[in-house]
Amino acid sequence: MEIPEDYRLSSYDYPLPEDRIAQEPAARRDGSRLLVLDRAARSLTPARFTDLLDYLPDDCLLVANNSRVIPARVFGRKPTGGQVEFLLLTPLPLLTPEERDGWLTVRAEGLLRASKGPKPGATVTFADDFSLTALEAGEFGRWQVELRWKGDLTALFNSLGHLPLPPYIKRPDVEADRERYQTTYADRSKTGSVAAPTAGLHFTPELRERIRAKGIQWAEVTLYVGYGTFSPVRCPDIRDHRMHAEYIEVSEETAEAVRGAKAEGRPVIAVGTTSARTLEGMVREAGSIRQFRGETDIFISPGYTFKVIDGILTNFHLPESSLIIMISALAGRKTILDAYAFALENDFRFFSYGDAMLIR
Repeated sequence: MEIPEDYRLSSYDYPLPEDRIAQEPAARRDGSRLLVLDRAARSLTPARFTDLLDYLPDDCLLVANNSRVIPARVFGRKPTGGQVEFLLLTPLPLLTPEERDGWLTVRAEGLLRASKGPKPGATVTFADDFSLTALEAGEFGRWQVELRWKGDLTALFNSLGHLPLPPYIKRPDVEADRERYQTTYADRSKTGSVAAPTAGLHFTPELRERIRAKGIQWAEVTLYVGYGTFSPVRCPDIRDHRMHAEYIEVSEETAEAVRGAKAEGRPVIAVGTTSARTLEGMVREAGSIRQFRGETDIFISPGYTFKVIDGILTNFHLPESSLIIMISALAGRKTILDAYAFALENDFRFFSYGDAMLIR
């Protein structure tokens, strides 16, 4: 039986020249461009991100993801001297360590890479007070490991680690990325994402103040972005895709803000796909708009009826990714592909350090 077009993975492919993938952020955070997709008017308007307030509904509620990226990539040595790269995948706030002989230990998941693949029981030393033992191998380079350290684990990653820039950024991370691959409103108590909620990278404190002054409401959720956000959809029929689970938090304050907006008919605009996934995942997992903490593996694809969001501010996404499928569920696959073609024709920059799109 032929797969309907909206469920066919190949229907979400588009040609993308390599040089359109942004390797560096714009000179200024809010110096990015903005493509405004108005679904009612069926229009596309190129703008600057600094003009965002001209295109947001005056009475809308913006909901942003306040999670903070951790320098989760660390390099260590095997007892033989061979170098090993480890990328922590489990969000730090979800780790509950035990003390053993003066050391803190915890089981976690991560990616291990070495010239010769590690074996169960292998140890990797990152510093005198920080090491791991490989326990069980999983799919696609994932490992269950036991971390062992003294002191503060977040501080160890901050001092030894590198920011895990996306695989399509073909350069090493530099010191400037520690500031630019992080939103200005990232909450230090919510440290644990291995990728930035990139739609939020364009916001400056000054723009946030202009948003507040205009009376537009701002609320925050937390989704610890996992490496699965870069995992390709592999099923030819997207209905067979099983989404990775991510941990989300919606406070009672944010739930109340969302309930108020919905009751008053004010648009809820998600800042990024992670915020959208958190809000829609909250309703699926909790059954209503309310405070929630836990995992969601919601996969939003065409045919899905949105329960919370009315629009989204987002960057441009990879071909055949779960993220382009998500926004196609909101705006329509052909509408999105036409918008992407327009963006390419008009020199927009793509992916994490690229430009933004407002779907309203």
